[in-house]
Amino acid sequence: MAELANCTRCDKVFVKTIRDICQECYKQEEKDFQTVYRFLKKQVNREATLMEVVEATGVEEKLIIKFIKERRLHTTQFPKLAYPCENCGANIVSGKLCSNCSQGFLSDLEKFEKEEHEKQSKVAEKSKSIYYTIDKHKK
Repeated sequence: MAELANCTRCDKVFVKTIRDICQECYKQEEKDFQTVYRFLKKQVNREATLMEVVEATGVEEKLIIKFIKERRLHTTQFPKLAYPCENCGANIVSGKLCSNCSQGFLSDLEKFEKEEHEKQSKVAEKSKSIYYTIDKHKK
C-alpha cells in the first residue's frame, strides 16, 4: 500500500512509491542528469572534474555525486570525476570512505575487538577461581 511522504527536495507531500522525491522533482533530476551526461559525453569534457562539471552545467554538486553513487555516471568512463570522502574530504571514485579512512576504522575496530576479548578472558579467569559452597544445614 502506498504511503504519503514529504519530498526530500521540495518538501511537497506526495504518494511515495519507490522514490523519495515527488514526480516533478524526479523529472527535474532526469533533466539534470541528461544535461550532465551530454556534457561529459563530449570527448573534450571526459576528463572534467566534479567542480568543472558543476560550473559548466549548473547542476548541483550534491546531485552529480548522487548520480555517481547510483552508478548512473561511471568513474571508469570519466576518470577525474571524483567526490569527497565522507570522513576526511579526500577525493574518491567509489564508496563512502577513502582507503586511508577505511583502514583507520578497520584498525580501530580490530583494536576494540582485541580489548573486548581480553576483558572477557579476564572475567572468565576470575570466575574460574571463585569457589562456592552450599550450607545444607542452614534453615
